[in-house]
Amino acid sequence: MAPNRPQAASGASLAVHADWSIRPEKRWMTVARPAPSGWLINAPEPVGPPATLLTRLVQRAAGGAVALGLDCPIGVPRGFARHYPAAADLPALLRALPDRFLDVAATLDEVSPARPFYPTRGIAGMTRAAHAAALGLDGPAGLSRACDRATATRPAGAPVFWTLGANQSGKAAISAWRDMLIPALREPMPPALWPFDGPFRTLLRPGRVAIAETYPAEAMRHLGLIPHGSKRRQTDRAAYAPGLHAAMAALHAVPDPPLQREIAGGFGGSAAGEDQFDSLLGVLCILGVLAGHRPDTAPADPAIALWEGWVLGQTDAPRLA
Repeated sequence: MAPNRPQAASGASLAVHADWSIRPEKRWMTVARPAPSGWLINAPEPVGPPATLLTRLVQRAAGGAVALGLDCPIGVPRGFARHYPAAADLPALLRALPDRFLDVAATLDEVSPARPFYPTRGIAGMTRAAHAAALGLDGPAGLSRACDRATATRPAGAPVFWTLGANQSGKAAISAWRDMLIPALREPMPPALWPFDGPFRTLLRPGRVAIAETYPAEAMRHLGLIPHGSKRRQTDRAAYAPGLHAAMAALHAVPDPPLQREIAGGFGGSAAGEDQFDSLLGVLCILGVLAGHRPDTAPADPAIALWEGWVLGQTDAPRLA
């Protein structure tokens, strides 16, 4: 039997952030575990097979509670939810998705509420307005959840069902939902999904994974890091080292020696460096919420609580235009 792992005052035996992608080589996670002085954070590591991720994390936590952040959308736009009146909320919808729901539509003729992800490639006449119309939504703004919209401190995120270009998150959503979330939600002991199942800290129970949507661009602002340069450049990532160490100190978190080297070296020169950097930002966001520095609740909006979800720790309201 695995030795008992210490449970932090937060109730979590493990805090993890997975930077998600449809490409396995770009899925990286950073793991933090309780230490005598607070938290010890390990260097980023590959996520590994999605189907076994939750089981592996519970085992690693020695049966304790796991706080997991995912950098991918966990929710659908409020206007879209009306197409599924039989589902009580997002977890219920995910458990009973139509067979081709996650198959990306190649043309607008293929788009429907039963197949909302679009497009497979760039084609003439392809617009978000046309995509929204095909889904019966009120204009392109209807494709976005409240948490996808720009705030006073960060730009907008991509709509969940859009799958083309650099500024898209639909492919990551497809991968995470298909390969991990949906199978797990159909198990006898499913993970808890925030905010649909309640405040994040209340979801931390022994032997269970509590999953929340996280967004590294939002986490940077929570941590007091001023965006500069490009996260795709190693030298620009290395320039964040002083701010990262200050953020960790404020959270009583200590990097292990391999992570110290990664931070100093800007997470290396490979294409995975940005993903590794983002995975650290995400786990620091989770630690901030567990410490009570940021809220573990979403805005009091029924559509957010039931369908859209929210970004963990976000307090800035979305701009309406």
